[in-house]
Amino acid sequence: LHLAPSDEFYVWTVRRPNYQNDRIWARSIEDIEQDERYREMVNHQACIGVFIMFTCKRLLWVIKDKGESWTGEYFRDVILTQNVFPFLKNEENVIDPDEVIFVHDKAPCMKANMTQHLFQDNDVKFWGNDIWPGNSPDLNVAEHIGSIIKDEVEKEMLSEAGNNRYLEATLKTHIEDVLTNMQKDTELFETLLCSYPSRLRA
Repeated sequence: LHLAPSDEFYVWTVRRPNYQNDRIWARSIEDIEQDERYREMVNHQACIGVFIMFTCKRLLWVIKDKGESWTGEYFRDVILTQNVFPFLKNEENVIDPDEVIFVHDKAPCMKANMTQHLFQDNDVKFWGNDIWPGNSPDLNVAEHIGSIIKDEVEKEMLSEAGNNRYLEATLKTHIEDVLTNMQKDTELFETLLCSYPSRLRA
């Protein structure tokens, strides 16, 4: 329960298709329900970047500033220094600030030596690059949180009428609402953290 998994992802006004998962096997097109034959596509749709990290007590999130990229500098200065480190050193957010371990997803900005040294300089424990394949969805439980967030935001966006459904401001409002509602879902957080032993054995 001392782990703090993290992930970063984009949320779109209309969820981008996963063509592998969207395939429907049928002998002919007549065997497919009418509403499953087509998926809505939107040109130049808005998207918002989100960083999440959770402990057994609380969810931390950062909505990426517009125009910023997931660069190493942005992660070190904004995500880690301004948000992650203060969060992990606060006893309201973790069981024990001295025992908490940050788990990254092996994104290039996280694997960078400057980022690794920043953790060491701030006395924050972390799983190094050589410990595990963090880009595995089976091991990075934060990806499960990300999927839930995308599902909930998609439901809210589909409920919007007219042009509001495609506005970036509408998307941001729904993302913030979903994140706020999930912020203290300790039952979900503990369930995911307790699944690590079985995930590592698999």
